[in-house]
Amino acid sequence: MKVVVQRSKEAQVVVEGDVVGKIKKGFVLLVGVTHDDSKEEAAYLADKIVNLRVFEDEDGKMNLSLLDVGGEILSVSQFTLYGDCRKGRRPNFMEAAKPDHALEIYEGFNGLLREKGVKVETGKFGAMMDVQLTNDGPVTLIIESK
Repeated sequence: MKVVVQRSKEAQVVVEGDVVGKIKKGFVLLVGVTHDDSKEEAAYLADKIVNLRVFEDEDGKMNLSLLDVGGEILSVSQFTLYGDCRKGRRPNFMEAAKPDHALEIYEGFNGLLREKGVKVETGKFGAMMDVQLTNDGPVTLIIESK
């Protein structure tokens, strides 16, 4: 699995003109799944993400986690994270998981985040989405399970 984590002040996902997910302060997650990803990778990333100390404390140091600040998550499936652009000009998506496997892992990952006490909103799996956010910092990290 591969997740792009963006610290945000607010964010939402719009599908066909309708807001399907919306959060206040927290993380926007772009979540990519590959063929051999399992529940173990999802559990590792869920734990890592909710405990990342990237929110500022009273001294202005990135020392607080999402759990510490009561932040929320907007999780968006993103198969293009596994696009290989090394050859040619069109990305190769052979490393992206097939939709049925990706959906199972993605939904399990979101469930694990919720079990940790975090409010999780999502986009719509497989849909064309408009993701709107106010990036805070900006703080953007890429976290991989392998």
